[in-house]
Amino acid sequence: MSSQQHCVRLNDGHVMPVLGYGTAQNPEIPKSKTFESTKIAIDTGFRHIDSAYVYQNEKETGQAIRSKIADGVVKREDIFLTTKLWCTFHRPELVEIGLERSLNNFHLDYVDLYLIHYPVSIKPSDTMYPKDENGKLLFDTVDLCATWEAMEKCKDAGLAKSIGVSNFNRRQLEMILNKPGLKYKPVCNQVECHPYLNQSKLLDFCKSRDIILVAYGALGSQRPKIWVDQNSPFLLNDSVLCAMAKKHNRSPAQIALRYQVQRGVTALAHSYEENEMRENIQVM
Repeated sequence: MSSQQHCVRLNDGHVMPVLGYGTAQNPEIPKSKTFESTKIAIDTGFRHIDSAYVYQNEKETGQAIRSKIADGVVKREDIFLTTKLWCTFHRPELVEIGLERSLNNFHLDYVDLYLIHYPVSIKPSDTMYPKDENGKLLFDTVDLCATWEAMEKCKDAGLAKSIGVSNFNRRQLEMILNKPGLKYKPVCNQVECHPYLNQSKLLDFCKSRDIILVAYGALGSQRPKIWVDQNSPFLLNDSVLCAMAKKHNRSPAQIALRYQVQRGVTALAHSYEENEMRENIQVM
């Protein structure tokens, strides 16, 4: 799959916002909302849905997609479904097992895009965050190039239509791109990206290698307490953003999303509310 095909695009060729749900660091978001909200999103017009094994909402997401397929609203090929390989599955022999677990959660035969969630390996475990007796996370030593080769095999097996990475910096991307015997390069790199963290250098590098930058947190950081100062400003309250929104008779969220669209970035638009979804998809 080429990078041009990777993103959901409108008829005029522009990048459409993607619906993204939840993170393991944002537990206050209830999984119970995922099923209904995903159905609403599909009815609203969203076709690219971003999920991950660690979000623990793949079952609800898959149920909603299958429901809309059964209702005749969409066909499976209309949906572009993304999920991610969690850090405890980085060992090459575990990569396909990790993907199979996600597919079993979705009750689907394949995903459209499979990403290495983080360039950090954790010891294989039945828990997401295995820790030692002192409460320290148990990291693993894995060659990510070997992990990538296992990702390539998942693509060859038809379990993932395309493969990419998430939270990789330039050096880590180059490690994959320069790997001897590379069969498929990453089609995208999903990172936190918004006007307060515009990732301009990384974006330029990705464009130079025909890799799409996918922005999560496009409406501002999700502000997990474990690493974000809760006194830091909210992006959507920014005075410049609000002034632009007023000038163009748009919402601050639409301005933030349009900013990414005009840069050639695929934006993850995170929402559970129907009115916000309809507003986000009108960014064009």
